[in-house]
Amino acid sequence: MSPAPERPAESDGILIRSARTADVRPMRALVAPLAEQRVLLQKESVAYYEAIGDFVVAERDGEVIGCGAVHVLWEDLAEIRTLAVSSSALGLGVGTQILTRLVSRARELGVERLFCLTFETAFFERHGFAPIEGQAVEPEVYAELLRSYDEGVAEFLDLERVKPNTLGNTRMLRVL
Repeated sequence: MSPAPERPAESDGILIRSARTADVRPMRALVAPLAEQRVLLQKESVAYYEAIGDFVVAERDGEVIGCGAVHVLWEDLAEIRTLAVSSSALGLGVGTQILTRLVSRARELGVERLFCLTFETAFFERHGFAPIEGQAVEPEVYAELLRSYDEGVAEFLDLERVKPNTLGNTRMLRVL
């Protein structure tokens, strides 16, 4: 039996739905100022297209006002990535709506733990994440993940070639 088709969720005129290829440009525009502030990593367009299935967007009146992704790293672990909200939509609960959808998707995929690397610790703590020290995976898994070409995996592993973690961002984990 195939799963029921995903229905977009709408609350307060904000629609949360799966991202489409046409959303890549507005998503990159949302991320650009945060990347300039070194809060998020700026990715090439091709990386967004390759990962479009990981993303959801928040839309209001036909405009993309937020985005986020859940990216599977290992059999029991996924990362919340690229969670961004337009400055014009801050305080409206858009980030919470996006994160709620991403957590649901992670559960559907069978993920047991969610990881994030963030400056927004209070936001993630309100949603069940807690700061962690060191790696969220066993040494054998770490060794396997080193073989990935995904820059997000390299960031997860805190590899110097991506971005030294000197900005004070926090590694956080949530058990589902």
